[in-house]
Amino acid sequence: MSLSTPLGAGLGRLGDGALAMVEELGSFARLALATARAALRRRPPLRETLRQMEAIGVRSTTIVALTALFTGMVMSLQTAFALSRFGAKPYVGGVVGLALVRELAPVLAALMMAGRVGAGITAELGSMVVTEQVDAIRAMGADPVQKLVLPRVVAATLCLPLLTVLANVLGVLGGMLIADFQYQITPHFYMETVTYNVVLQDFLSGLAKTFAFGWIIAMVGCHRGLATTGGTTGVGLATTRAVVTASITILIADFFLTKMLLAL
Repeated sequence: MSLSTPLGAGLGRLGDGALAMVEELGSFARLALATARAALRRRPPLRETLRQMEAIGVRSTTIVALTALFTGMVMSLQTAFALSRFGAKPYVGGVVGLALVRELAPVLAALMMAGRVGAGITAELGSMVVTEQVDAIRAMGADPVQKLVLPRVVAATLCLPLLTVLANVLGVLGGMLIADFQYQITPHFYMETVTYNVVLQDFLSGLAKTFAFGWIIAMVGCHRGLATTGGTTGVGLATTRAVVTASITILIADFFLTKMLLAL
């Protein structure tokens, strides 16, 4: 089939896209392997890791807290409205608690972090690449993965579970506020339904996924940042791609991780 025909040209573009995707996955795998080797070879720089935990975790608290609070409120509003058709409105706390702890809090916290932190990591490392600061690190005999990638991966992997715990608490409290003021469900009964329906396994199931989500966010951001080309325009393009890639990967990983955890 000639590539000059529309079908041939389309197949050619499809093949080029597939090859580019395979090359991208290979590059990501090499960086992930190099990061794992760096972690096993020596511990991450403590000062830089703490600085990244402050930048990644502490500065993400507000956006995650607001997202969780209003998600809990709207969940309570919609769930109570739906349950009222069956006379089960007082039990809104159990539904809201399970939805938040198992899925909504981990995934929404991860997506918020992907938007804020993933973009920040990519822009920071991309700027260092285009201004040849990464090459200067290599010229001094240091390992860019050890100095730049590992602290960010460790910080994101450790901070996202803590942010998810905060999101769980604020989401449940937001739902309780709406249940009390909108539907006259007492806080005591609301919390009783939450604690009765949400068990430790539910909490741990949602929390376990966030370690993988944090790793994905940091690794995608670092990979896109270190692969940046094309000056400042390339930095902006890499930042957009990092956020999109991390967000889609989180949603895909959430499905498979949930399947795996349910099978345990």
